[in-house]
Amino acid sequence: MSDLPLQFMVGANIVEEQRARWERKRSRTAKELLKTEYKYLEQLDLVMTFFVKILKAKGTLKPAVLETIFGPLEPIYLASHAFSLHLERGNLGRGLENFCPNLELYGHYAENLEQANKTLKEQLRKNKSFRRFKKLQETRPQFQGRKLEDLLPLPLQRLHQYNHFLRDLLENTRLESADHQKLAKAVKSVSEVSHWAEDVICKRENLLQLLRVQKLLKGQKTQVLAPGRWYIREGWLLVVPSKGGELKRRMFFLFSDIFIATKPCHPLHLLNSNKLACQAVYPLHQCVVKKVFGHTQSQGGLLSLSFPHKTLLLMSSDQQDINDWYQSLTAAVRQLKI
Repeated sequence: MSDLPLQFMVGANIVEEQRARWERKRSRTAKELLKTEYKYLEQLDLVMTFFVKILKAKGTLKPAVLETIFGPLEPIYLASHAFSLHLERGNLGRGLENFCPNLELYGHYAENLEQANKTLKEQLRKNKSFRRFKKLQETRPQFQGRKLEDLLPLPLQRLHQYNHFLRDLLENTRLESADHQKLAKAVKSVSEVSHWAEDVICKRENLLQLLRVQKLLKGQKTQVLAPGRWYIREGWLLVVPSKGGELKRRMFFLFSDIFIATKPCHPLHLLNSNKLACQAVYPLHQCVVKKVFGHTQSQGGLLSLSFPHKTLLLMSSDQQDINDWYQSLTAAVRQLKI
């Protein structure tokens, strides 16, 4: 019986030590959040002070063009400034309550960024006074060699950091704390907007890949651009003729719903020397993918792709390459059947 109070005391000490560790980690994260918020505001302030405000006053850009290039940067800046004041006073919970309703601005900023970059390039090309103005502003010592193009993606980078900081704070905040529920709500909000922004970026990158492949192909007969289509991978593989004969090196493109086989155009062709001629487009929903064993020596491998009216035997001398193709193809076919 005499050991019970001692065990109780040891247990209580362990709990207190754990709580102290949580508090130390939480304190460090809160300080780092505030420190990086200052840095973020300082960088946004460069854009607001030396570009947005002066351009508005000078009228160098039309209001619609100005709005397109900078999007909702001003309300993002103001929301962040207000958030930093709450963090300074140690009012994390209240700060998050006021800040989280502004998070959707980051989603809209992500949606606008591609058009912003496009409009910026366009104005630099045709608006001489804006071109001179931008060059002059970027030579100021405050910019430290950075260009406007380097600063425009900042809100999306900061959104990713918010995700990291708030999760760390939540993990090191006691469940009974007044801030725990507010932090949990904030983490959910930031996560949702992060997914929104990532989805926008993924769709944009996918579209660029589809356009790139479309330009690589000779003519317009093969339409790569299609709603819901996703680029997966591309590469050279050797086609093994079904009735024997010489191996043929071909470039293949894998998308979420089709598999395209191409060959290089003649190198001396006046218009298409750097392009690829489409040989076949295979629908993946009708495809069966198998690894063929015993047909290669020590290196590489062989894949069999079966379609209703055609079977492709594809080979690579690189074992990792053939494994990657197998995984990509099987995953794409499986996804279509879900």
